[in-house]
Amino acid sequence: MKNIFLSIIAMTIIALALSSCKKSTNKTPDQTSETVELQLKENNKPTELTKTEAGKTVVEKDIKNFSIDPIIRDYLILKNALVADNDQAVAKAGKQLFTTLRNVNMKAIPADKHKEYMDIAEDAKENAEHIGNNAGKVDHQREHMASLSNDIADLIAAFGTTQKLYQDHCPMYNDGKGAIWISETKAIKNPYYGDKMLTCGSVKKEY
Repeated sequence: MKNIFLSIIAMTIIALALSSCKKSTNKTPDQTSETVELQLKENNKPTELTKTEAGKTVVEKDIKNFSIDPIIRDYLILKNALVADNDQAVAKAGKQLFTTLRNVNMKAIPADKHKEYMDIAEDAKENAEHIGNNAGKVDHQREHMASLSNDIADLIAAFGTTQKLYQDHCPMYNDGKGAIWISETKAIKNPYYGDKMLTCGSVKKEY
């Protein structure tokens, strides 16, 4: 009788042990599934490192791609409108240039040239704004064109240009004090006097 009782106890213990193992075995897939799901969520979740690396890549790309070409493009449109004595087109080009200068991505400018750019661009924006707001006053637009042209020459000196350009000089403008302008053509077309003295001036520098 004692042996039978011991056998029943032993079988009960074995049965409980098997049941425990079975539960443990059945639980493993669920745990694995939960773990994978969590890992997928973690992998799909943007980490700070990922954000940093992505941001760094974008910034580096912007720095490599930074160019003053859009500013030059708008300036040349403005210059050619002055050559044509078209104060309305000059004003429109001045406003476009102001917008282009205002929208420059400052983060794209190399750190060692940031202050230099800011100093030049602030003056250029002021000149472009005056030109844009003074349709009907072409003489006043030309006054700011002289200062704006110095700004553009400074930007080219600091950042270079991918376009073949010329720095021209008019010795008569501003009561003989003279003024420069930047042109995309070697032929002289004076923006300070228009058709009155279209060819007055000379090429002083090539870029």
